[in-house]
Amino acid sequence: MPESRARLIGIFFTACVVGVASGLFGIGGGVLLVPLLVLLHFFGQHRAQGTSLIAMVPPTGLLAFLAYYRAGAVDIRTGLLIIPGIIIGGFIGSKIAVGLPAAKMRRVFAVILFVLGAFEFFNPLVHWAAHSGH
Repeated sequence: MPESRARLIGIFFTACVVGVASGLFGIGGGVLLVPLLVLLHFFGQHRAQGTSLIAMVPPTGLLAFLAYYRAGAVDIRTGLLIIPGIIIGGFIGSKIAVGLPAAKMRRVFAVILFVLGAFEFFNPLVHWAAHSGH
């Protein structure tokens, strides 16, 4: 599926935000990047998971990436675009984290997880209700 330039730029900035969160909280791919690719950029769940694995440090994600790749569930171009965003954002996030109190970081992290969890939980319900005529 061809990607528009604006969409690719949006995905790159999403990757930068995920990189900042990674630097701040030590989280990234599975917790943030996958849900954000699904919710903000309308990736299917498998495509989001497969694509996010490109940015993971090999060999951690290598076998999983290969399985998704063989199944046709990887967007190579988008995955390669995510890598520099994670690097840049990770550097920025780590610099910010050094100056933040641990308690504040923990609260922000909890809010991020809660909001993303709520979106993941309610999004299919809203989609189902909208398409079921209720």
